[in-house]
Amino acid sequence: MLHALITFAAEEAEESSKTLFYICGSVLAIWAVVVSAIGIRAHETFPPTKSAARTVMAISVGLIVLAMASAVITG
Repeated sequence: MLHALITFAAEEAEESSKTLFYICGSVLAIWAVVVSAIGIRAHETFPPTKSAARTVMAISVGLIVLAMASAVITG
């Protein structure tokens, strides 16, 4: 029993900081809410051009990749 508690305490102490993931995930969530709000408000004209659509998609993909990478890095 004592060995299990020591092992559990050692594993708990080695846990890495998840701050990077929390920041990246929060930025992604905020971006999603903003894009959704704009899209709902101006659904007929958003995005106004194909290049604007590609820009929104590129930013979204970039934020998703950052959030996923930070989740893997911080374990």
